[in-house]
Amino acid sequence: MKKVFIIHGFQSKPNGGWRPWLEGKLAEGDIYSCSLPMPKPDKPVVSEWIETIKNAVGEPNEEIFLIGHSLGVPTILRYLETLPKNTRIGGALLVSGPLHPVVDKEYEVINNFLTPSFNFPHIKDVCKNFVVLHGDDDPIVPIKEAEDLSFDLSCNLIIVPNGKHLSGHEGWYEFPQLLKAIKDII
Repeated sequence: MKKVFIIHGFQSKPNGGWRPWLEGKLAEGDIYSCSLPMPKPDKPVVSEWIETIKNAVGEPNEEIFLIGHSLGVPTILRYLETLPKNTRIGGALLVSGPLHPVVDKEYEVINNFLTPSFNFPHIKDVCKNFVVLHGDDDPIVPIKEAEDLSFDLSCNLIIVPNGKHLSGHEGWYEFPQLLKAIKDII
């Protein structure tokens, strides 16, 4: 059975923005999905967020798909780094995620998710299907981060016009581009 786990971002919650809509749409296609409540979203700790994914996923396999928004993106990458070499998951969709450390004091707490650099050869070994989605005018994570990430993962980048940070704060309560992208890789 295909399972989709959704990882929210910094200062967010599992039932915000487009996540409930996406879960409903996936359920219509008989695809199990779950938005994970990440611990301490205002003061995130990378090891705790990785452990939350591990506990939810259980034994990773090619029927598992991950979707991350914002800080959920580097969390997924860090989780993939922990998987044994011969493990495979089905795919990952990465939305509005940072890739490099930030200098903005408000967001410095997330730098422990972004350093050291990611082990992209291993990440691509345990997960073959990636899609990066990003707003062309994201005020929080520059589009260059998405371009670099899609290059590092050798995957498609879907640029969403006027998407901003693709969050509920900006009116994103439905996300058809993401739904299409996940259906394409499932």
